[in-house]
Amino acid sequence: MIRVLNAAEAHAAVPDLARVLVNCVEGGASVSFMAGFSQADGEAFFASCAEGVARGERVIIAAHIDGKIVGTAQLILNMPPNQPHRADVAKMLVHQDARGRGVGLALLRACEAEAQRHRRTRLVLDTVEGSVGERLYQRAGWTRVGVIPDYALMPDGHLCATVYYTQHVPPAG
Repeated sequence: MIRVLNAAEAHAAVPDLARVLVNCVEGGASVSFMAGFSQADGEAFFASCAEGVARGERVIIAAHIDGKIVGTAQLILNMPPNQPHRADVAKMLVHQDARGRGVGLALLRACEAEAQRHRRTRLVLDTVEGSVGERLYQRAGWTRVGVIPDYALMPDGHLCATVYYTQHVPPAG
């Protein structure tokens, strides 16, 4: 089940969202955080994200299996004045135990639907070149627009290339 969380739900889900994030970082995902990232660190991050939901700056989507949060993605709506038509997809995370079950694709499609609901026609995201995420975005029909070598660090400290993807979302109606 995929759900868009309102601000109160996002705050209540902070520990569960953080658990997914910590699992992904421990599994080697390059999602802005380094090895040693703790549950408390994850909770601080998602508490801040929940505040962004309350301000209308972001959307948090949660994937549930058997009542448990196993994945999440965010749609960043807070764009500069010259980009009101655009949003970023961020922190697309699926717990290692839930992978291979369509959770990532369901989250991605939910991001696209939320973009349409918020009248955003251009989505952008980035991922590690050659990652499982990259294969997902290719299968989902997103357009690969370029690679930046040595863009970020993996949790273990080695450099990785980041690839950018974009997707046009047709206007609602």
